[in-house]
Amino acid sequence: MAVSKTDIPLISVIVPVFNEGAAIVPHLEVILRELDRINGYRFEMLVIDDGSGDDTIERLEQLAREWSLLSWLALTRNFGKEAAIQAGLENALGDAVIVMDSDLQHPPALIPRMLEAWRGGVEVVEAYKVHRGHEGPVSRWAARGFYRLFQLLTGMDIHNQSDFKLLDRRVVSSYLRLPERERFFRGLVHWLGYPSLRLPFEVPARAGGGSRWTHFRLWRYSISAITSFTSAPLQFITLLGAVTFLLSTVIAVKAIYDKLMGEALGGFTTVILLLLFLGSALMISLGLLGVYIARIHDEIKGRPVYLIGRRSPRPDRRETSPTQHDETQP
Repeated sequence: MAVSKTDIPLISVIVPVFNEGAAIVPHLEVILRELDRINGYRFEMLVIDDGSGDDTIERLEQLAREWSLLSWLALTRNFGKEAAIQAGLENALGDAVIVMDSDLQHPPALIPRMLEAWRGGVEVVEAYKVHRGHEGPVSRWAARGFYRLFQLLTGMDIHNQSDFKLLDRRVVSSYLRLPERERFFRGLVHWLGYPSLRLPFEVPARAGGGSRWTHFRLWRYSISAITSFTSAPLQFITLLGAVTFLLSTVIAVKAIYDKLMGEALGGFTTVILLLLFLGSALMISLGLLGVYIARIHDEIKGRPVYLIGRRSPRPDRRETSPTQHDETQP
């Protein structure tokens, strides 16, 4: 386990945000005050603005003047949460990194327990939800379905895991060495296989409005996550072809039997149903192939995962002594 040059571990707290201007100051202050109470560590908070269209940056500039441990960087546009997390990990200086949301649904009071586990030799501390909070039945059912399908296809159980994690520097370095551009953070951390500990937490009620994740965005995110880890859906095409062949064989045998027995009829219904079935099977197969071809296309283009537009001044905390809440600032 690495230690900082001052022999006091530096912990980087990465917080991706998007259009959080209305509540970001009081929310981040809760996290910052929790960090300020923890002894034996130095902290830096790095907030990644994922192309917000509101006054999030102005709020962050205001907060950075009051809290010297806070710095921020703004991406040129909305690249997505996975890209924002990667930007944070690539710019974090800490001996360990904590990734968490800004809306307080990842309770900052859990951070001391995460750090205690890390100091005990655990390289990945994963916080998981005991329950999913005040979600509607559709969202709850969809989440359960995704986790079960993901486990069935990949063999990896990430049920109720979240992006609220502590990663040792060695884990961060391994994560950043992975070559793919479209990432599924919680899945890749699990895939790395470092010693881990799971800590449960209760999801508090969301403050400051509802989730910005629409059902369509969650659907796209789920497809991306599954296809990132397994090619099993491609085998579904083979299975679909086998089922189609067997069904066609049964229909053909019946048609020949009816012909030989002199009972053959017009058969338009059978033909139409068979054509519909075959057409559906072909379209599903082409769709699955298209998903994987699109992933190959995105990887081959080799465009950067994100671009940084602006960033706040940032001291080299690897060299300096702990500096937290600056009481001299207004």
